[in-house]
Amino acid sequence: MTYVYAVVSRRARGVSVGINLNPNNACNWRCIYCQVPNLKRGGPPPIDLGRLETELRMLLSAMFHGDYLERHAPPEARRVVDVAFSGNGEPTSAREFPAAVGVVARVLDEFVAPQPPLLRLITNGSLLGRRVVQDGIRQIGQRQGEVWFKIDGVGAETTRLINGVALQPDLVLGRLKTCASLCPTWVQSCFFALDGQPPPQNALARYLALLGSAREVLTGVHLYGLARPSQQPEAPRLKALPAEWFEAFAARIRETTGLTVQVSP
Repeated sequence: MTYVYAVVSRRARGVSVGINLNPNNACNWRCIYCQVPNLKRGGPPPIDLGRLETELRMLLSAMFHGDYLERHAPPEARRVVDVAFSGNGEPTSAREFPAAVGVVARVLDEFVAPQPPLLRLITNGSLLGRRVVQDGIRQIGQRQGEVWFKIDGVGAETTRLINGVALQPDLVLGRLKTCASLCPTWVQSCFFALDGQPPPQNALARYLALLGSAREVLTGVHLYGLARPSQQPEAPRLKALPAEWFEAFAARIRETTGLTVQVSP
């Protein structure tokens, strides 16, 4: 398929149906841990909304009315937990993003289940200033969906190193608060060892300070580590952190901010 795929998601804790609006492997960021091969900087091609709708309906039919889950998912994960705009680049960079949200919502309404899949957006938040992006996120919020907002570090030097873009903390905080005003929002953050060293304490302090500034509007925080190899040139420099590191940092976040924290080392 071009736009629709399925994956067993450790963070979503079940089968996630992905919506890939960047089938050309183009993104406006370049994160050094990214698992997309042949990643390039840029935006997506025009989206064929009719094809997206057909593909999504086919996959959900196989999952809800066929034996897809029995054939492709382990017993503990045989439930469709979400339909998530994610994929191989920043989904909100597609000009058709709000229309695509409408298409997905319409198809989801055809599949009534005891636990309807959640509509979710996984985003780097870089385009929150665009009205069309806000419109799409607002639609997700109106359906009791949620956003996972990527923040892997705070400060221009850190974000340049990890994400390939230099971001000032105030800009990120403003985008995060805008997002949370439109839809329930989690911060999702990938942490890892770089050149054999865990994130430095000053970088973690900046991260905690930003969470503290947004804690009143956030739903929670997802911390996760390296589960699959990076496909970027920096891959040899990256190493997964131990589960104990994540648990200790999660406890620190909870103590400092009072936020709910989920961990997937």
